[in-house]
Amino acid sequence: MILVCPACSGLNRVPDSRLEESPKCGKCQGVLVPSKPIDVNAAQFSRFIAKSELPVVVDFWASWCGPCQAMAPAYTSIAQTLTGKAILLKVNTESEQQLAAQYGIRSIPSLKVFKQGAVVKELAGALPESQLMNWMVAAIR
Repeated sequence: MILVCPACSGLNRVPDSRLEESPKCGKCQGVLVPSKPIDVNAAQFSRFIAKSELPVVVDFWASWCGPCQAMAPAYTSIAQTLTGKAILLKVNTESEQQLAAQYGIRSIPSLKVFKQGAVVKELAGALPESQLMNWMVAAIR
């Protein structure tokens, strides 16, 4: 399995059986499979989407968005549960407007699930934690 390091963007090959053992980057020794969402810019986003062999769930959000703020703790909690099964990213649509436009973000929060660089599932709007968890588990299968 190829994983992108959240700290240095280096590529690392990790056996599937070791994903839940907190593998570290061979370059910078950073944690490869974090248990919390990763805030990314456009360049980091592109690297994760293009290179990560784990499913990547992206939350497009904004600081002024009430539903985004309400859903954030649930998204963070779910990241802990899905450690080793998916990488969870957060993209601030205020600072990454071009990226939001590229992916047709019209309402926030918006979630997109990527596998091998392609969007495989989408959700617009906030959900309670249990429903969000069910949607994400089904989406990353």
